[in-house]
Amino acid sequence: MAAHRKPKHSPLGPLGGQAARTAATLALASAATATLFEGSGQATPRPTPAQVRSQVDRLYEEAEAATEQYNGAKERADRARAAFDRLRDESARRTERLNRSRDALGAIAAAQYRSGGLDPAVQLALTSDPDEYLERAALAEKAGDRQAAAIASVRRELAAVRQLRGEAETRLRELQAQEAELRRQKAAVRGKLTAARELLDRLTAEERARYEAAAAGRDGAGAAAGTGTAAVRADRGSAARGPVSAPNTRAAEAIAFARAQLGKPYVWGATGPSAYDCSGLTQAAWRAAGVSLPRTTYTQINAGRRVSRSELAPGDLVFFYSGISHVGLYIGGGQMIHAPRPGAPVRVAPIDEMPFAGATRIG
Repeated sequence: MAAHRKPKHSPLGPLGGQAARTAATLALASAATATLFEGSGQATPRPTPAQVRSQVDRLYEEAEAATEQYNGAKERADRARAAFDRLRDESARRTERLNRSRDALGAIAAAQYRSGGLDPAVQLALTSDPDEYLERAALAEKAGDRQAAAIASVRRELAAVRQLRGEAETRLRELQAQEAELRRQKAAVRGKLTAARELLDRLTAEERARYEAAAAGRDGAGAAAGTGTAAVRADRGSAARGPVSAPNTRAAEAIAFARAQLGKPYVWGATGPSAYDCSGLTQAAWRAAGVSLPRTTYTQINAGRRVSRSELAPGDLVFFYSGISHVGLYIGGGQMIHAPRPGAPVRVAPIDEMPFAGATRIG
């Protein structure tokens, strides 16, 4: 009897022979190719120095915009805190007056008690429940003239204290909201600057030196301005030698002050005297000339009369980027004094090194 066997099945499926071997080869090649591409996709390519410079410049620009938002939030928080402190102090003064009025009323009550009676209106004014007192204060009409005056004084002071405390609570909530916004903006600035530093740390020492040299040239380039420490000394010397060319005395004083700050470091949020950010420098310069400017770039641009680029005169404020996130003090000849960014001190630079957004003439 013939033996019946089951046909053997290849693990490669219905294909067999040369076809099976071809299919297996293609499958293995495909898997190897996929693995190769997956591996290369996971590896992060090292950015070129040009890419690092581009990304760092973008991060610094974003950090400066965040800095101006921080400056605005700080200004609002400072106003809210000052208002809260005023209300709290006034509430304390009113409370002291209220206590004096109550003491006077207590003296009347003591005198009445010694004489054998205590007027109901006086009893009412001495109650520890202000709401009960205010609801039933009409009983004061029954008191004598002296008692009525004392009770009316308590009533006025009590109402004033309650109103002040309500306003102070509202201001406190505003202050807490502004302080929360301040913390958010501070975190945003620090995040951008940290990211920029991490990118720069990926450069070699030679690449980092070239970047810093290029940045110094970009921020302070120009034959009229010069670059580096020598330029700073020259600019300081020119400021000390005589009056600054400007259309009026105040503009000259603002420029002279700005020139005296050349070489001082950029520190975000700083308004001097040892360091500045861009709007802190322009604010301090014009303060030295007796003019009070608001704190931020986006409020300083509305502090004076707008002028076109072709109308620029020394002392004008010049603004840059679409978000009005940078400002400098124009000194003539296409040059300005500004606080550029972290790592770049206050210096003279051409106004065409950044996208021009507008200009304002103060005074």
